[in-house]
Amino acid sequence: MERVYLDHNATAPLRAQARAAMSAAMDVVGNPSSVHAEGRAAKAIVERARAQVAAAFGAEGADVIFTSGATEAAALACAGRGLEGAAVEHDAVGAWVTERLAVDAHGRVAVPEPGRSVLQWANSETGVIQDLPEGLAVTDATQAFGKLPVAFNWCGATMALISAHKLGGPKGIGALVIRRGTELAAQIRGGGQEMGRRAGTENVIGIAGFGAAAEAAASDLASGVWERVAELRNILEKSIEAGANKTIFVGKDSPRLPNTSCLATPGWKGETQVMQMDLAGFAISAGSACSSGKVKASRVLRAMGLDEATSASAIRVSLGLETTEEQVLRFAEAWLSTEKKHRARAA
Repeated sequence: MERVYLDHNATAPLRAQARAAMSAAMDVVGNPSSVHAEGRAAKAIVERARAQVAAAFGAEGADVIFTSGATEAAALACAGRGLEGAAVEHDAVGAWVTERLAVDAHGRVAVPEPGRSVLQWANSETGVIQDLPEGLAVTDATQAFGKLPVAFNWCGATMALISAHKLGGPKGIGALVIRRGTELAAQIRGGGQEMGRRAGTENVIGIAGFGAAAEAAASDLASGVWERVAELRNILEKSIEAGANKTIFVGKDSPRLPNTSCLATPGWKGETQVMQMDLAGFAISAGSACSSGKVKASRVLRAMGLDEATSASAIRVSLGLETTEEQVLRFAEAWLSTEKKHRARAA
């Protein structure tokens, strides 16, 4: 039986529009910094993609600085600023946080000093959405962009991190979006690329794919397709809830991403579930992809007040636009069958 991919928060499948844009960009030989016709052609691809990303993210009039991904964008935005952030931030942001803010049992946080804070708009593990305070220094919009009707111009943040491969673009390309006039110290120095804020020859092929994916994602969002995904997530949770009364759905009572379900079944390690479901033909994860492979309790769930055993038992199922109801029901059936065997062994 065909495999079912349910790990879209880690990486979404490459969109056809992104693939076509990247293929076309491969035939453009020039360096975007060169002044001849070939260089101008490459530069035009970069600038078109910059406009596409800005429009899709509601960031017209802001600066879009292309980076190698959201991790580099986080370093560019946060380094040396002494920021505070929620205890549930992604490791790429948490590495720059000097003080961690407590979250409540629903994964939500109050930010006392927005001007010196960074906050993830939507959590990658639980899908819990935060309310961004006006004047926030930095928001990590990596998971929210493309799945929620978000716009940089009204979010209240000075800077935002975004990434292409979360919305159907290629891996290895992201951006930092900043309000014009914001002071920013380059972390990668050299040439004057990206308005002097990020040196190095631009990844023209990746940038082209990012722009096309962002434009397509905005079109999908406007058409309401994520509402159908939310319905599938609810079907998944109701199916599992009916057969596994000890399973907790983390963040269920909070505003969440439409595609994300975080399940915790105390006594059944998340890593074990991932391997068992992989063998059954389903790709899921035991938390953020950047933390997978580390056999330990979820830091995010521990911050929300769950105990060590429960936090270590969590898995994340993240659906995509191509996910079908048949696939969701197949997963629920396979998971419940495996969970039943686990309970029998533990008895």
